[in-house]
Amino acid sequence: MAPSLSALLCLGLCLGQVVQAQHGPLPKPSLQAVPSSLAPLKTKVTIRCQGPPGVDLYRLEKLRSGNYQDQPILFIPAMEERFAGCYRCSYQNGSRWSPPSDRLELVATGVYANKPSLSAQPSPAVSPGGEVTLQCRSQYNFDQFALYKEGDAGPQKGSEKQYWADFPITAVTVAHSGTYRCYSFSSKLPYLWSAPSDPLELVVTGTSVTPGWLSAEPPSSVTEFPEASRKLSIALINKSSTIEPSRTITISPKGPESPTDLAQQHYTKGNLVRICIGAVILILLVGLLAEDWHSRKKSLPRRVRPIRRPLPPLPQTQKPHSQQDGGRPDGHNHGHHH
Repeated sequence: MAPSLSALLCLGLCLGQVVQAQHGPLPKPSLQAVPSSLAPLKTKVTIRCQGPPGVDLYRLEKLRSGNYQDQPILFIPAMEERFAGCYRCSYQNGSRWSPPSDRLELVATGVYANKPSLSAQPSPAVSPGGEVTLQCRSQYNFDQFALYKEGDAGPQKGSEKQYWADFPITAVTVAHSGTYRCYSFSSKLPYLWSAPSDPLELVVTGTSVTPGWLSAEPPSSVTEFPEASRKLSIALINKSSTIEPSRTITISPKGPESPTDLAQQHYTKGNLVRICIGAVILILLVGLLAEDWHSRKKSLPRRVRPIRRPLPPLPQTQKPHSQQDGGRPDGHNHGHHH
């Protein structure tokens, strides 16, 4: 009984882990647009939802439209205005649904042919520690503007007026140098943007680049422009006033635990549980076979050798007297003669 008891104990422990894993929260999937969420018209773009391995069902939906598909990938061969919007996805394992992914805003650019202009005040060449203002202007009455910087991602605040928006940068560092573009669009159609402005190259002068392995301190530009894939800031204009603080949409860099890392942890945990269950089943089968063999061995009757005893003697039979005396009478009859 010892093998079966140990197997049952291991099986109970593994089943407890399985139940805990089943009732634990599922990792949130990730949703991204390749090559970018800013898609010019008539260009290719792919929306991809990524969850842990072994997902039963994906659901990719476009919010506010009621449209969805049960596939993890949406391939758009030529970007159109109807594809622009806000997307999110989730997945199903068994009877449980994962939490939804972060929202992805797919923007169609180049909808309005008249592009805005972007300039740097007082100059696109600025010394470290100085100040510069990037000014985006449009010929039309757009109430929203977006500033895009290649190579960085993070928020930037600015004050706006009608037909134009300011994006000031204070305490300029080397990290602020780069290529900038701006867009204009309407709040009524937030996912349809104009064509980008001509690129503006911001140059930080009078600095020497120090190799990263010689730098003892991280750059101070993290507070203004965190290093990531790109920078997108949305400035909103309140038409009731001439100058209003801008509202910004921030694209945060990936945290220490991304959905891919959580999915990998979930997959590794599932593999460990499966291996444990397989080992327990093998131990249980071996224990049952050993117990059956042991019980069969006990139930076999022992062969007892027969004891050889001598046979009892046969009884002796007596012959009749007439045959022994030859037919003569007894002795006491012997003396009577005539």
